[in-house]
Amino acid sequence: MTDKTTPAEDDDHLIAHGVDEEPVEVNRRLFEGKSLMFITSFAALYAAFHMAALNGLSISEWTGIVIPFLPTFPMETWNFRIVHVAGALALGFLLFAGRIDFPEKGQETPVLGYAAYALMIPALFSLGMAFSFAAEISNGKMWNGIDEGIKFSETYLFGLPLIVATAGGIILSWFHQRVRSGFAAPDVVLAVCGAAVAAYLITIYGTLMRNSTGTPFAPIGISIAAVAGTALIMELTRRVAGMALVVIAAVFLGYVFIGDKLPGFLNSPPITWQRFFSQVYTDAGILGPTTAVSSTYIILFIIFAAFLQASKVGDYFVNFAFAAAGRARGGPAKVAIFASGLMGMINGTSAGNVVSTGSLTIPLMKKVGYHRKTAGAVEAAASTGGQIMPPIMGAGAFIMAEITGIPYTEITIAALIPAVLYFVSVYFMVDFEAAKLGMRGMKSEELPKFAQMVKQVYLFIPIIILIYALFMGYSVIRAGALATISAAVVSWLTPYRMGPRSIFKAFEIAGTMSVQIIAVCACAGIIVGVISLTGVGARFSALLLSLADTSQLLALFFAMCISILLGMGMPTTAAYAVAASVVAPGLVQLGIPLLTAHFFVFYFAVLSAITPPVALASYAAAGISGANPMETSVASFKIGIAAFIVPFMFFYNSALLMDGSVLDIGRAALTAVVGVFLLSSAVQGWFLGAVAAWFLRIGLTAAALLMIEGGLISDLIGVGIAAAVFAVQRIFHPKPDAAIPVRGAD
Repeated sequence: MTDKTTPAEDDDHLIAHGVDEEPVEVNRRLFEGKSLMFITSFAALYAAFHMAALNGLSISEWTGIVIPFLPTFPMETWNFRIVHVAGALALGFLLFAGRIDFPEKGQETPVLGYAAYALMIPALFSLGMAFSFAAEISNGKMWNGIDEGIKFSETYLFGLPLIVATAGGIILSWFHQRVRSGFAAPDVVLAVCGAAVAAYLITIYGTLMRNSTGTPFAPIGISIAAVAGTALIMELTRRVAGMALVVIAAVFLGYVFIGDKLPGFLNSPPITWQRFFSQVYTDAGILGPTTAVSSTYIILFIIFAAFLQASKVGDYFVNFAFAAAGRARGGPAKVAIFASGLMGMINGTSAGNVVSTGSLTIPLMKKVGYHRKTAGAVEAAASTGGQIMPPIMGAGAFIMAEITGIPYTEITIAALIPAVLYFVSVYFMVDFEAAKLGMRGMKSEELPKFAQMVKQVYLFIPIIILIYALFMGYSVIRAGALATISAAVVSWLTPYRMGPRSIFKAFEIAGTMSVQIIAVCACAGIIVGVISLTGVGARFSALLLSLADTSQLLALFFAMCISILLGMGMPTTAAYAVAASVVAPGLVQLGIPLLTAHFFVFYFAVLSAITPPVALASYAAAGISGANPMETSVASFKIGIAAFIVPFMFFYNSALLMDGSVLDIGRAALTAVVGVFLLSSAVQGWFLGAVAAWFLRIGLTAAALLMIEGGLISDLIGVGIAAAVFAVQRIFHPKPDAAIPVRGAD
C-alpha cells in the first residue's frame, strides 16, 4: 500500500494549506540521517505504546508470539503513569535543547561534552542499582525503610550517583553547545536519569513499601528518586513551556519548607524533605489527577489530532470557514472566529491555535483594513475560545471529570452554551469594529468555493463519530480510538490517503506533540502535591468563606483574580489544574454547585491567555502581526471583555450550564445572547447601525448586565432600557461626543 499525498487539481481554489502543522520551536533539534530515524521511531513507538496500553492490545494474544521484555496490558496504574512520565522526559530531553541558540560546526563545546560523558557513569550506575534492587526483591528479599544495609545502598549506591548525574546534567545542558542536528551528551545523561528514577519507583512501588509513602518508614530511596524526578520534570518544563510554571512550582516547593514560619492562613506545619518527597511522586502529587489525565485522555486525543493533521482535516476546517464567512464585512476576522472554534476542538493550547490559524488569518485581516494590533487581538481571543469548545476543550474537560467525578459527557453538554456565548461575544465585537471602520469582505474569487467545500463535508465524520460514541455511552478512550481509526478511513476519500507511512508519521507527530503537555501536567502535579500535603487549599477556602460573609460577589471576584493570576503564563491545562486545587474547593464550600464552581475556575484559567500583562495567546499573535505584544494583550482583553461576565452568569443562572427545564434553558440562553450583544455594543460604541453616544453606551451596559443576570424581572427591565436607548438613537441622533446640558438654579 502506498500513500497518495499529491493534492488534486480541484484543490486550486483552496487558500489554507498546512495550517495544522506544528510549528518548530526555537530550541527543538532538527536531526538528520540515523539520528532522525532513531528519534522519529522513538516518538512513534511512545505514542503507539499509549494507544496499545489504553485499548488493551496484546501482540501475544493476537498472534500467540511471545516477545520478551514487552509490558503486559493493561499495566498497573502507577507503573503506567511512571513509564508515561519517564518516556516523555527521555523524548523531551533528546528533542529540546537546554539553550535556544545552536552553534555552527567548529563552535561547539567538546570539553563540556566530555564532562557529560563522565556523568554517564553515575547515571548508568544508579540505573543498574535500581535493577539490582528489583533482582533482590524478586529473589524474596523483604524491602523496608529501616534496615541499615538497604538504607546505605539506597543512599550511597543509588541516590548519590543519581543526584550527581541529574544536577550535573542539568547544569551542563545550560552551557553545552551542540549543533542542532546532533544529540547533546548532557541530554542523554538526563534521559538515563529519568529511566533510573522510573526503574527504582516501579520496583519499590511493587512492594508493601508503596503504602509507607509520606511516613517515617518510607525507604530513603523514594525521596531521593523523587528529588531527581522533580528536578527533571521542572527542567523539561522550562525547555518546552517557559519559566512561568517552573517559577510557580518553585515557589510552592519553597512554601513547603518555610510555611511553618509564615503568618496567618499561610502558616503550615513543619514538614521534612524526606516526608514531602516520599509523597510527591505518588498519586497525591506527580502521579495524581494531572498525570492520570495526560496519560489517558490527553495523549489519546493528541493521537487523534495527529491523525486529523496527517489527513489534512485542519486545512479543510480553515478553508470551510473562509468559504462560509469570508464574504461578510471584516471577513477574515470572522473566519478566524469560525476556524479557531473548529481547530480548538482538536488543538490543546491557545497559543498553538493562534499559530495554526493566525499565520493565515492575521495577514488577511490586515489586508482588509484591520490595524495589526486588532488583527492579532481578534485571533488571540478567538483561539482562546477554542479551549472551551466541546467536545475536547483543550483537555480541560478531562481533568475536570477526573477531579470532580462528574461524567465527561455531562461536562461537555454543560460547556455548550458558555462556549457559544464566548464566540458570539467575540463575533459581535469583530462585526461592530468592521462596521465602524466601513470594512468590506473578501471577493468571491479570493475564497474557496463553498459548493466544493460542502461536497467534502464528510471530513467532519471523525468529529461526529467521536461525539456520537461519547453520547452512546462508550468510554472516552474507546470513543477516541474509534474517532482516530475513522480519521484514517476518511482520508481514503481525499487526495491524502493514509497508508503505513502516513500512520507512522501520525504517531511520530503525536509523540512529539505530547511532550509539552505531559511535562506541564507533571509539573502541575508537583503544585497539586504541595497543596494536598500542606493543606493550603483548605486554608484558602476558609479565607473565601470569610470574604463571603461580607459579600458573595466579592468572594467570586477574588476567586476570579486568583484563577487568572495562577493561569498567567501557563498553558490552560496546568492553569486549571492548579486553580481547581486552590480555588474551586472554597467556592464549593460557599454553597456553589460542584460543576458551576469548576466551570467558573476553568473559564478564567482559559481567559488568562488574553489577560494582560502575561497573555500567552496575545503574545503569540503579536509575533505574527508585528504589533506590540502589550498593546495586543490589551486589545484582546477588550475584545473578550464580555466573556469575563459569562462565568458570573453561571452563578446567578445555572440554566446556562443546562441545569433546568428546556424552557428555562432556552430563555436563559436567549437573554444571555441579547445581553452579550448589548454589552458588545456598549464596549464598541456601535448600536444598530450607528455610533452610540457615551451616555447611551452606559444605558446599554446597564441593560446588558440586567439581561445577563437571568431573572424574569431583570430581563424585562433590561429590554425596557435597551428599547429606550434605541428610541433615543433613532429619534434624536445624538452625536458620539454629545454632552448632556445641566442647568443650575442660577
